[in-house]
Amino acid sequence: MKKTIEVPQEELQANLDVAARLHAELQGRGLRYYIESYGCQMNDHDAEKLSGMLQACGYLPASSKEEADLLIFNTCCVREHAEKRVFGNIGALKKRKDAEPGLIIGVCGCMMQQREVAARLYKRFPFVDLVFGTHELHHFPQLLSRALEGERVISVRESDGEIAEGLPVVRNGSFSTFVTIMYGCDNFCTYCIVPYVRGRERSRAPENILAEVRRVAEQGFREVTLLGQNVNSYAYADADVDFPELLRRTNAVDGVERIRFMTSHPKDLSPRLIEAMATLPKVCNHIHLPVQSGSNRILAAMNRRYTREKYLDLVQQIRGAVKDVEITTDIIVGFPGETEEDFLDTLSLVREAGFAAAYTFMYSPRPGTRAAAMENQIAEEVKKQRLLRLNAASTEQLQKGNSKYIGQCGTVLVEGCDQRAGEVTAFGKLPNFKMVYFPGGAELIGTMREVRITGTMNNSLIGDLIK
Repeated sequence: MKKTIEVPQEELQANLDVAARLHAELQGRGLRYYIESYGCQMNDHDAEKLSGMLQACGYLPASSKEEADLLIFNTCCVREHAEKRVFGNIGALKKRKDAEPGLIIGVCGCMMQQREVAARLYKRFPFVDLVFGTHELHHFPQLLSRALEGERVISVRESDGEIAEGLPVVRNGSFSTFVTIMYGCDNFCTYCIVPYVRGRERSRAPENILAEVRRVAEQGFREVTLLGQNVNSYAYADADVDFPELLRRTNAVDGVERIRFMTSHPKDLSPRLIEAMATLPKVCNHIHLPVQSGSNRILAAMNRRYTREKYLDLVQQIRGAVKDVEITTDIIVGFPGETEEDFLDTLSLVREAGFAAAYTFMYSPRPGTRAAAMENQIAEEVKKQRLLRLNAASTEQLQKGNSKYIGQCGTVLVEGCDQRAGEVTAFGKLPNFKMVYFPGGAELIGTMREVRITGTMNNSLIGDLIK
């Protein structure tokens, strides 16, 4: 892990000064913004920072794209057909831009950190005003100022170890929120583009993380999710703090009642982390532990740096130490060279591990990754059939796992409510990430409630409110 370099305060202040100037110029004009964000929780949290900076610049949030004066597409390049989807959505805006030349259209995020993709978009859609990569987020007010003055802006640069602290944030929701603890990734899994678009691993100073956790607790957030591409490798050398120690310190923050974290790489999961999950009362008994494949041969080709046996041993250790723990995972089918035997190894691991949920994907090549250049790419039809078989096996294990909850009681943090079979139904998660639906209305949202489990659905549980 490289040494973290914080962006100098004078550089950040220069951008905040630009935001203040724009606010003075735009205040009272009622200009509105809309951010369409794709991909992971890191992107969602970036969108919250963009919202903070936009409101600092004098913009108000819009409830839809149609009423916005400024549109931002916060892109992801991890999922299949991501580029086609984004390009299609932007292309559909040409008529509107012709009719509303004052509309500002911006595109940012991981996809734009790929220089060739950003250049292609910039050339193909001359009506797009602003294109910038992941490492330019903290420069957004300056970039926006240039766009408002009529300049077409494209800004994509490499950054080695920078972290920008103190950006304004407008958080979605009122009871659960994200706090990023580290950025980037050093693992270079052969299928993954993240190290190339998010940069190398760099960890925030623990005092900055804890200060942010205290702020959100004071704002009334009861649940905090600590975010990183690989939280297990969090390390801040200057303070000799690793991830289990960071969890311990976060657990001591008053006001926070639940602590979640994601994502964990199996190769870095330590006995100290398992101990922290088992002993710290606020740390939830759930871990997202992507396995990706059940075949040792494919795991080696993916550069995952653990074996099937090591992964299953970790699962056993976690289950043996952490009461009522649930484990979720990510799995890729159709990686280059995957044979039927390799795939059967994955199916057997799913059955043996007993995941609470598996997020499953067909492999799709990402330009610039090693796997994209590998021979023996798998036919689409084979990948589709394997995905169907994997999903069937995952669902079978999920339903078996759900049945053990019937008759049990637990505490949910109520996240929302919807209409089901003509009745208003509330829903929320147990600490171990199991979703429960039960009778209740919007007045319960954001509260902790005791429920008794009475039944199961495909992916979740049914309960009754106790109190």
